[in-house]
Amino acid sequence: MARHGAGLDVLVLNWRDSDHPEGGGSELYVEQVAAGLVERGHRVTLFCADHEQAPRDEQRDGYRIVRRGSRGTVYLRAALRGLRRGHGAPDVVVDVQNGLPFLARLWARSPVVVLVHHVHREQWGVVFGRVVATIGWFIESRIAPRVQRGCHYVAVSQVTRQELVELGVQRSAVTLVHNGTTRPVPVDGGRTPYPSLCVLGRLVPHKRVELALGALARLAPEHPGLRLSVVGHGWWDAKLREEAERLGVVDRVDFLGHVDERRKAEVLAQSWLLVVPSLKEGWGLVVVEAASHGTPAVAYTGAGGLAESIVDGVTGALVDGSEDPDPVLPLARTLDGLLRDADERARLGRAAEQHARRFTWEHAVDRFESVLNAAVHGTPIELRLPDARPDQGTCAGELVTSRGA
Repeated sequence: MARHGAGLDVLVLNWRDSDHPEGGGSELYVEQVAAGLVERGHRVTLFCADHEQAPRDEQRDGYRIVRRGSRGTVYLRAALRGLRRGHGAPDVVVDVQNGLPFLARLWARSPVVVLVHHVHREQWGVVFGRVVATIGWFIESRIAPRVQRGCHYVAVSQVTRQELVELGVQRSAVTLVHNGTTRPVPVDGGRTPYPSLCVLGRLVPHKRVELALGALARLAPEHPGLRLSVVGHGWWDAKLREEAERLGVVDRVDFLGHVDERRKAEVLAQSWLLVVPSLKEGWGLVVVEAASHGTPAVAYTGAGGLAESIVDGVTGALVDGSEDPDPVLPLARTLDGLLRDADERARLGRAAEQHARRFTWEHAVDRFESVLNAAVHGTPIELRLPDARPDQGTCAGELVTSRGA
């Protein structure tokens, strides 16, 4: 990729970081890209909300983290910081739109790139009351596309890209930059000798871990040794434990909380299947993490980027629960079939592992860097798409030259 003088000064605005109690895959994406950009000679500052799990200022992997304000005030603090004299303007600002954007286009003195993991249409009403949900969706769907018209966008999946287009963003302005995946941590041992499922992610309502618990209760009579590992933490933890008790599956569920990378790898490598019952995911990083250990995933159709991180019938299974008044039933039915069929699980696992190798952080940083250069220097975005899906052979990716393809 052509360079344009010295590296760029990049300011990334994100409402939280990976150390935040509610941090997750989207924060990991931002920080992996930040570290990759630093390795290429750019200077990166991540501005996010302050919290008790980390210092207000920190250096990590070569980039700077500045934590100011709370979850609600971080947006205002970012704007005031940008407007305050004495702070030199960066070359480019990355506005990470997690439902609410920072609306940096209104106050930044630099080009703005908008990063969107997924559109929060369905989630506003799940997390907030009617009034807040209505206001939030109005800002996300009406205000943000108008304020940010003319900005370069980055979407992490084709589904997110299409959702942005439906909100009025020009398709040519949106560049697809998938998540990467880190090399899997090697672990000892194989699959558990008993049937096992796992859920990995933040414990919040829209992750819908209750559906996995419900499926476990349905499957228990037919699979006496079946267990479910729930990896992650969050404010919904107590509700999930209450639900497990109500369903009578407390003795079959292991709530592991937050674990280190090695323990996470062990759970993913040992489990027969990963269950992702989320209402919506921008991509589903955990799917590819599990796939790197040869573990297939099961999720719902219509859940955003999960339809891309999982190739239905090839690397895992997608369940259509949209027409069923009891969405647990089709999930349990699909899991039951896979738990009974070791050959099918092995076939899906091999394809999933092959699929995971296509997505690297180096490739993601390549793409992101190209978008930043386009925003600052007006250069064309030259991107090589990933190789074909595992059911389409291994041909080389198509070269794309555009300003937002």
